[in-house]
Amino acid sequence: MNIYEELQQEAYENNIILKEVALKSNSDGLYYDGKIAINKNRLTSNKKKACVLAEELAHHYTSYGNILDLDDISNCKQEYKARLVSYDKLIGLNGLIDAWKNRCRSKEEIAEFLDITIPFLDEALECYKNKYG
Repeated sequence: MNIYEELQQEAYENNIILKEVALKSNSDGLYYDGKIAINKNRLTSNKKKACVLAEELAHHYTSYGNILDLDDISNCKQEYKARLVSYDKLIGLNGLIDAWKNRCRSKEEIAEFLDITIPFLDEALECYKNKYG
């Protein structure tokens, strides 16, 4: 079972409705009130879908209300928290250590080992750098 399938199972077990649909917006995914939509037009690989689904699941666990207006500092904080939860779920410090122990030395090798996208890894590394120094 790949990570996307595991996340789909997690959604199912938590009674979250998950659908891959053509969204009218440029969003990769949206969460609202126990429902997650993954933009099937923008996301073609399971790696990309897994990265987006992890964040949308994190919104289910950590966010409340409409947080689309990122000019509101409270919404920005909720977005940051959901992203951090998704980074920890798919990568985490232990994942980086495991990648190193498995002789992954480039971002490409680490992303492949963790079954995530390079942009997701880049964002996570920047977040971890800001958080941990």
